[in-house]
Amino acid sequence: MAKREEILTVALEHFARRGYDRASVREIARESGLSQAGLLHHFSSKQELFLEVIRRRDDRDGDPVHHRHLHSVDHLISAVEHNVEEPGLVRLFVTMSAESVDESSVARSFFESRYDWLRGELRADIQSRQDAGEVPAELDADDLASLMVAAADGLQLQWLLQPDQVDMPSRLKTLWRLMTQGDDTEHPPA
Repeated sequence: MAKREEILTVALEHFARRGYDRASVREIARESGLSQAGLLHHFSSKQELFLEVIRRRDDRDGDPVHHRHLHSVDHLISAVEHNVEEPGLVRLFVTMSAESVDESSVARSFFESRYDWLRGELRADIQSRQDAGEVPAELDADDLASLMVAAADGLQLQWLLQPDQVDMPSRLKTLWRLMTQGDDTEHPPA
């Protein structure tokens, strides 16, 4: 199990720096202290290794911060807070999500499924908050969910480019507050 984790750590750096197509299984194996055949004993293909690396980014097994508010807006914000500590995973995610728009990308179905699932979970959380009176009912829950995901992803890119200038969690919290505070202003008569 320790060797598998070491391979995933090395692979993360390779995929983050080079992208999927330019990352070399031979180099990942060498830096992990294995032959290419040895690496392929743990992961049957480059595609399997890659998909395990990006799943690892989302799963973070055993991390209580990410499972405290599972499937909610709070969870998304907590995940963004945690991402500040993992620039390599953020770089990999940004790179591979961008590359997944290519029809032939090995990650396309992963990202399509991930975004469908994430928007659905956020939409359900927002709808339950609307039912509880915490979020204005006139706001479209699907729109809010999609905007939160888009903001989180966009903030990751900005943070990678300017880490000292972009506070991802604070900006995402501000967006959520602005989107959900409702319209308390008086409208002049027409």
